[in-house]
Amino acid sequence: MTLTLEGVAKRVGAEQHLHPLSLELQPGSFNVLLGRTLAGKTTLMRLMAGLDAPTAGRVLENGKDVTGKSVRHRDVAMVYQQFINYPAMTVYDNIASPLRRQGKDKAEIDAKVRRTAAMLRIEPYLDRLPAELSGGQQQRCAIARALVKGAGLLLLDEPLVNLDYKLREELRAELRDIFADGKTTVVYATTEPQEALILGGNVTVLHEGRMLQTGATGDVFHTPASLECAQVFSDPPMNVVDAILTNDRVALSDGTSLPLSAHDRNLPAGPCKVGIRANHLTVLRRSERLVPVKGKVALSEISGSETFVHLRHGDTTLVAREEGVHSHPIGSDIQVYADPDRIFVFSTAGQLVAAPNWRRGALRNIA
Repeated sequence: MTLTLEGVAKRVGAEQHLHPLSLELQPGSFNVLLGRTLAGKTTLMRLMAGLDAPTAGRVLENGKDVTGKSVRHRDVAMVYQQFINYPAMTVYDNIASPLRRQGKDKAEIDAKVRRTAAMLRIEPYLDRLPAELSGGQQQRCAIARALVKGAGLLLLDEPLVNLDYKLREELRAELRDIFADGKTTVVYATTEPQEALILGGNVTVLHEGRMLQTGATGDVFHTPASLECAQVFSDPPMNVVDAILTNDRVALSDGTSLPLSAHDRNLPAGPCKVGIRANHLTVLRRSERLVPVKGKVALSEISGSETFVHLRHGDTTLVAREEGVHSHPIGSDIQVYADPDRIFVFSTAGQLVAAPNWRRGALRNIA
């Protein structure tokens, strides 16, 4: 299915939940909606599904205006954060329910239910009730019920958020494989930048009800059009420091100077904002070309097998990544190292001026 949104917006009372946006999703494409909580992801999905009507704009399926049609008359299926299954029905009957509503014969229903259950690795549990399943199995059942319907558009609204880390990781990889055949147009909402990168395809970045940028996931991550988009698409949010561009260098407020890449020394001089992601601001100096940045420890945050060190640098708090589990005394002096080939340059208004070229590891001027 080709899904087209033309200037769709949603207002509830005096609140603008979604500002006007236009978007076209190609048949069989995998599309991620990325944004923080209350960014507008669920609102947009409900408009796509026909669960809500937009207060402005149009929704088209394969060029046909379906704006006024309810979800019952749309070629769409949806999976939610919660494990929504029919509690009194077995897994088999849950998956079969949309096929029965479609009037399919018993043999076709049985074949499709078993094929879909096998794909999602829940075939051994077809005779069980949802309450007898683990959280991951319950969500697999909900996804199977949506898949078996054969809808042209499948909406997944943060479907893995209530699962533990290992289950999320496992099911995420499976979902990517399931939709690799390109038979279904998929929209997947998430708050996690890493999840968007793993899933690939296309991404639309939302923030406070506005669409910031849309495009191929790798392109948007590596060349965010604005500082706002870069921070949404970074975890932790991208470090940002006020700076001055001069003589092919970036001077930070404390006097730290970062060289620009040799092949791209034609950026306009003057005030700017410099951005660098936490994984390119490190405690360990891996190369002589890395530039030291001084600060005082504000927090050591352990996350799995790595530590994120929060440090005060002038009036700004920066976050640096450190491999392994470490503890740094709060208030102690620390020196971290910035990779000058990985800096982003934004105008003072927050528009992208230059970004690291992710294919070559050097700055690409897009002013």
